[in-house]
Amino acid sequence: MSIDITEINYGINSDPSGFIHQADSHYHTRLREIACDIAENRTKRPVILLSGPSGSGKTTTALMIEKILDDMGIQTHTLSMDNYFCSLTKEEKALMSEGKIDLESPLRVDSEFLSAQLEDIYNCRPVELPRYDFETSSRVFTGTVFERKQGELVILEGIHALNPDVITLPDEETAKIYVSVRTRITSGELTLHPSKIRLMRRLVRDLKFRKRALRETINMFASVEEGENKYIMPYKYRSTYDVDTFMPYEVCAYRQALFSDLSAITDEDVICDAMTVLSSTSPLSFDLIPPESLICEFIGNGQFTY
Repeated sequence: MSIDITEINYGINSDPSGFIHQADSHYHTRLREIACDIAENRTKRPVILLSGPSGSGKTTTALMIEKILDDMGIQTHTLSMDNYFCSLTKEEKALMSEGKIDLESPLRVDSEFLSAQLEDIYNCRPVELPRYDFETSSRVFTGTVFERKQGELVILEGIHALNPDVITLPDEETAKIYVSVRTRITSGELTLHPSKIRLMRRLVRDLKFRKRALRETINMFASVEEGENKYIMPYKYRSTYDVDTFMPYEVCAYRQALFSDLSAITDEDVICDAMTVLSSTSPLSFDLIPPESLICEFIGNGQFTY
């Protein structure tokens, strides 16, 4: 699927609130369809596995589906696969600082421990949930005990959630969701690949909330893409449901947030096509974006805590 930048600009310039509402409604309608189907099969498949590449909006999609199911009267809990990363040794931390550890690899996940906890959760046995401390690169326990009750659902979101070598629960016990940006933006003869839209999302997020310079995020792009092609996309065929998380108005917000700073580093070839699109995009103020928008995961001021 593709959309031309002239169509986006027309929507933003003629009726920005209506254009935003229409895009958000399309996304939320898709999630409600998925939630209703999950609800119908919740007895057999109480565990929902949600995967997608970096910048795809996995966390918001998981929390939104949780909210829809909660509003339907079905208690739902969301867990992050990040909390099941293996703790790094001193030697591994040194290698990570030099960029010599593959952070996208499924070997970063303690799959044996994660699968054991999911089996306990499926069978309504109590588990002590871990939390990963990214400052110390270690998994810690704080005494938080979780016990799923019969009829409740659990969503596990993470980049390796559809990898059967990481999650060993039988297929018939889980529902599977794959989310990503699927829509391309056209501008004249240029077609902007969805991966560059996800890159813009990460650039905004990293700049605003992770104090990461634009060049640093850009320099990670190649390795992130390589990891996605090796470890994530080969398993998207296993999904029960697919969600396109593209919001037609989002590039207009990114022009507001990124264009000026990116203009200072045009020597970075990886952003040339994105800059071409942004240069012809009408700007959109963050103030017009409602808290229920998926892109609040990247720009902030959303309804969820990340």
